[in-house]
Amino acid sequence: MHLYRAHVLVCAGTNCSLKGHRAVRDALTREIVGRGLGDEIKVVETGCFGLCEQGPTIVVYPEGVLYCRVKAEDVPDLVGIHLLKGRRVDRLMYREPTRPVAVQTVPELDYFRKQVRVVLDNCGVIDPDSLEEYIGHGGYTALARALEDGPARVLAEVKASGLRGRGGAGFPAGLKWEFGAKAPGPIKYVVCNADEGEPGTFKDRLILEGDPHRILEGMAICGFATGARQGYVYIRGEYGLSISRLEHSIRNARELGLLGENIFNSGFSFDVEVRFGAGAYVCGEETALFESLEGKRGEPRIKPPYPTEVGLFGRPTVINNVETLANIPAIVNRGAAWYRSIGTDTCPGTKVFTLTGDIVNEGLIEVPMGMTLREVIYDIGGGIPGGRRFKMAQTGGTSGGCLPESLLDVPMDYDKLAAAGSALGSGALLVMDDTHCIVDVARVFARFFLHESCGQCAPCREGTLQLHHILDRFTAGRGSREDLALLGRLAKTMAGASLCPLGQSVPLSIMTTLKHFEPEYLAHIDDRACPAGTCRPPAGGMKPAAAGNGRRGY
Repeated sequence: MHLYRAHVLVCAGTNCSLKGHRAVRDALTREIVGRGLGDEIKVVETGCFGLCEQGPTIVVYPEGVLYCRVKAEDVPDLVGIHLLKGRRVDRLMYREPTRPVAVQTVPELDYFRKQVRVVLDNCGVIDPDSLEEYIGHGGYTALARALEDGPARVLAEVKASGLRGRGGAGFPAGLKWEFGAKAPGPIKYVVCNADEGEPGTFKDRLILEGDPHRILEGMAICGFATGARQGYVYIRGEYGLSISRLEHSIRNARELGLLGENIFNSGFSFDVEVRFGAGAYVCGEETALFESLEGKRGEPRIKPPYPTEVGLFGRPTVINNVETLANIPAIVNRGAAWYRSIGTDTCPGTKVFTLTGDIVNEGLIEVPMGMTLREVIYDIGGGIPGGRRFKMAQTGGTSGGCLPESLLDVPMDYDKLAAAGSALGSGALLVMDDTHCIVDVARVFARFFLHESCGQCAPCREGTLQLHHILDRFTAGRGSREDLALLGRLAKTMAGASLCPLGQSVPLSIMTTLKHFEPEYLAHIDDRACPAGTCRPPAGGMKPAAAGNGRRGY
């Protein structure tokens, strides 16, 4: 094995790719080879480092120095000054909002200081296309251990860990596996839900891009524990990089006997196929996903029966989210007690979040369950840019609740957020400052759900349409207090009568805006004015705003 004195890790996640990481990678390779350093320094493409806003990013080891927003023309300085002379290139180093001086190494960043990486342990560290690097970092040892321990012990360990599904519902993963294991029948399936249709959510994409073998290993362990021999990854068709890396990893795993027949000469056989979705949000719901995977229109099924009884192709099926499966190798290797030492009693482990919106450090993070919203936004996210004031954070994606400043200290786990009237959901965290109009934001949410409703059940099909109409009237200065009451009744009906979680969860985002920001709704009704000054009614509908109130009038 060839040893290098330095590794230059170039983030090759989608966000950095869109910002030109390939030009940086190619320039690094040319410069290093041109200076005769090809045998001393290795350039490695990795998954996402997490600081998506700062891309393209690179980290130079062994020092662990992070460089941000690197361009091809910066490469001669990086090679000549850092890699040859051992001095840092100060102008490219990351500067945190609270510290104007350049941060020296990755562990020193406030962004990483409070993170605990379990799922993202390899992301930004290994070459995701290299099976050898995954194995070098302990990959597939959990599968070998599981095959040695037996299905019953694996099930017991996953149950004891307290791992809850990270796709949004938070159902205990071990219990779901147990139901699948007990289901009768010679044919069973394992499905990885990588659909990820929630706006602002990209954690599963970056996990797959940065550490695809971890998901394959988690699926194989699940198959062994539940008696399944076949797995499917259902992924959004537009996730091109995730798909290519996943398919490459499947081929490599098959070649080495880590997937396929008689894995590790244990008698256990398991294989994985990748299937593409067409981008329908409703196909994130497990039974609608099955319908799509079977080649049908993606519409939810009535439950019961549940998937562990009658799932894909009518067979018992265990379906887990990408992040859920990514936890499995660590739990099997390190044990349930270790996993329970992270997070809270009722929600052990970590949670991966995507930070977007009006926040300094947009990107991907992993923190212990129970960390407060304030810590996530200010200690890790760097706070609100431009000196603006925090207004609202939506947790759990578009179907999640909208929380005001008074709830910044709520712990981020399934139970505490539910008690606060919100949801952990997919892990998307959207932050907004005081320049945004809450009523207009709610209208945008309603428009999204109107577009994504499959139309199968009337409460969702008609309810999303009427929600959008009502909120349209508010932003156009034509809303009334009767509309406000109707909004509440309609949301309650949809939550109780819709067939699947899409229609059931639509009201959460709308009603939390009404609960916490009712004065803004009343301003649109009583004053015919938008406090944020963003709502623009149709031509001819504008009336002079009250003098001195700073609002846009209708």
